[in-house]
Amino acid sequence: MPFIPHTDVEIQEMLATIGDSTINDLFDEIPSHLKNTTLASIPTGLTEMELSHIMRARLQENKTGLCFLGAGAYEHHIPAAVWDLASRGEFMTAYTPYQAEASQGTLQLIYEYQTMMTSLTGMDYSNASLYDGASALAEALLMAVRANKKSKSATILIPKTLHPFYRQTLHSITRQQNLSLFDLPYSDQGNTSLTALEPWNHQDVCGLVIQQPNFFGSFEAVDQLSNWASEHNAFVIAVTNPISLGLIKEPGKWGQKGADIVCGEGQPLGIPLAGGGPYFGFMCCKKEWVRQMPGRIVGRTIDSTGKTGFTLTLQAREQHIRRSKATSNICTNQGLLVTAATIYMSLLGPAGLQKVALASHHNAQQLAKQLTQIAGVELIFHSPFFHEFTIRLPKPPHTLLANLAKIGIYGGVDLSVLYPELGNALLVCTTETKTQQDLDFYHQQLSHLLTGCS
Repeated sequence: MPFIPHTDVEIQEMLATIGDSTINDLFDEIPSHLKNTTLASIPTGLTEMELSHIMRARLQENKTGLCFLGAGAYEHHIPAAVWDLASRGEFMTAYTPYQAEASQGTLQLIYEYQTMMTSLTGMDYSNASLYDGASALAEALLMAVRANKKSKSATILIPKTLHPFYRQTLHSITRQQNLSLFDLPYSDQGNTSLTALEPWNHQDVCGLVIQQPNFFGSFEAVDQLSNWASEHNAFVIAVTNPISLGLIKEPGKWGQKGADIVCGEGQPLGIPLAGGGPYFGFMCCKKEWVRQMPGRIVGRTIDSTGKTGFTLTLQAREQHIRRSKATSNICTNQGLLVTAATIYMSLLGPAGLQKVALASHHNAQQLAKQLTQIAGVELIFHSPFFHEFTIRLPKPPHTLLANLAKIGIYGGVDLSVLYPELGNALLVCTTETKTQQDLDFYHQQLSHLLTGCS
């Protein structure tokens, strides 16, 4: 990025123009006892060579290995063309199309992305897009409260099978918005039963969140849950893994009426794990609620000469409309990541997405079968699952995972802290990237650590 320095002469000219003597005069409204006079904790600057040396050393600390981690961020094969194209200057350096007439290429790409996402989720409209899956869900809750005119409450039911980090984010973002979030317990099958909803049968509920597949990897009874919500005038807010939709029923067809809002994490669609981000959140909805959806929507039109054109049809951020009318202050167009996701979906197509989903599911089934052959290892939940499953170990997961990491296996997510009631629980994930040899190696090493035999 270009750097434009200011000389001492230029700084003095600026100060003279505005009537100040020093730069510090610009901050005289700050009480002196709040000012930092020294920056003792800040080390001295490094040279370019020194900094490069440190970064190379830290790069060597990154260790590759077999990844069986999941819990909302997944290792999928990303075709080389995805980021080769997404890294072109036209995409890499473009932030957002504020001036539609000058950004036809970017607008067309976003339009294609929206079309793909609505097809994938079975909904009418998609925005483009939000920060990540967790913040997308928080925005979906706020949207439901705005849009559901049949409910006079701001009561949202949140299953405990929802990702724990998502639940934390919901409380952080909606705490000051007067929403009332209530947890729903999970059954011995690792999903939400209608029994958990019985206390709410005669109460005013604004929305019900359903994650499919849920945090444990298990499938929820989405038709039954969606029908309950519809019968009680509550919005169905779906949270889903987009890859799973290559295999399972889309939220738009849940129950008799389908979901009202669908959101989730877009990372599986061609975005690398990259040490935790950046990712992007997606959101789709029914036509009736589109005016309450945060973000932007790109539409296709015809110009005065009869040529196809693209334009921002809905702009609901505070820089576009009066701040009091804005539906969100935090939504953004994660343009580069949406670009990669669009290219990824274009390359794979419906058949390719289904192939990825089927391979991931098959590997999970195979690995679960192998691991539960080890003495003391058992599935905690026996409900159907997609590509993640939860097992109970005879020893604490923390030590086992540390030992597995030493031999290049990242064996799963320790649930003993997130769900202590499950005991020595481990969440294990597989995707299409794993071979039978990989599964066998994991099985052999875990067996050796638990029983002393291979």
